[in-house]
Amino acid sequence: MSIDAATAIDNSAATDLTEAEIFDAHRGGKLSITSTVPLTNKRDLSIAYTPGVAEVSRAIHRNPELARTLTWAERLVVVVSDGTAVLGLGNIGPSASLPVMEGKSALFKTFGDLDSIPLVLNTTDVDEIVETLVRLRPSFGAVNLEDVAAPRCFELEEKLIEALDCPVMHDDQHGTAVVALAALTNAAKVTGRELGQLRVVVSGAGAAGIAVAEILLSAAVTDVVLLDSRGVINSARPDLAGAAGKKAEIAGRSNPRGVEGGPAEALAGADVFIGVSSSKLDETHLALMNRDSIVFALSNPDPEVLPEVAVKYAAVVATGRSDFPNQINNVLAFPGIFRGALDAGARRITPAMKLAAARAIADLAAADLAVDYIVPSPLDPRVAPAVTAAVAAAVEAG
Repeated sequence: MSIDAATAIDNSAATDLTEAEIFDAHRGGKLSITSTVPLTNKRDLSIAYTPGVAEVSRAIHRNPELARTLTWAERLVVVVSDGTAVLGLGNIGPSASLPVMEGKSALFKTFGDLDSIPLVLNTTDVDEIVETLVRLRPSFGAVNLEDVAAPRCFELEEKLIEALDCPVMHDDQHGTAVVALAALTNAAKVTGRELGQLRVVVSGAGAAGIAVAEILLSAAVTDVVLLDSRGVINSARPDLAGAAGKKAEIAGRSNPRGVEGGPAEALAGADVFIGVSSSKLDETHLALMNRDSIVFALSNPDPEVLPEVAVKYAAVVATGRSDFPNQINNVLAFPGIFRGALDAGARRITPAMKLAAARAIADLAAADLAVDYIVPSPLDPRVAPAVTAAVAAAVEAG
């Protein structure tokens, strides 16, 4: 069966889910731990546990570096959340976020062959979260931050990167940005444009929106305009003038034409709309965009504009959903990014590694590029190995 055929079947199944099917799949959780060594006789017990394990513990005590190869810690990803920005559900707390984090850990294993465990924390204090993970550092090798609300997510990621000597990434920011760049790279090719020629509007200036803007700017897109609930972001706006924080910082690096106003002013003459907020896109505003425009309506489960409306005006349309063409899904990025970082022994995930991941994802779709195929399927088995290799190569290149 071809990848496209498998995806079509999966997409069809995704629209026919029953409540009983969903809850049965989650009963007891979606994760378990299995032993990698046999435990069927006394000799097995003596090797895996006492007395044999004491020899390994003594060796690690003498040389702590041996923990990298004699335990699972350095290959273990912890998926960490405080439950404050879960999917489209918002601040639902740590316990309600746990099914999502279990799912994320399952994706790490399935697509990146990395062991992973969820850690949901009953605090929203940045310093308490950092302190908790610093104390737990001997038990894991990388941190995937998940569903932490902005603007605290920016401070939390920055503090953890400084405090921990291992890869840390907030996937809601950077996974989204990597896949969006990959998709835009190919959408530009399909419509006969260069990235540097595009006028891009990003709707949403939270975690994902700012990260998308930042990666596009680093990839030679020079004209990026962001929208938040108050309208177009620019450094002259009263609430941002002289302010600190990520939003004020990106205001100083984006919107080179000094656009002011709201969605209508931002989208007039724009080539690209990237939606990463719950705000709806008015059809009249779509009509203001340039011919053969590109629309990425990525909010889940309800896109900013439905594809059947967007295709009236846009040449390429993508969403975050599996039941429409061109699904822009973080699972294309994060398993390979973390696997590549850990394979290469990286202590940080750098902008160069993210750009390498985006190029690898885009290249996989290049041979069969079409308006309804700008990124590979999340189920394409080539994706994680290609991203892993590209990220590891970026580490080695410095």
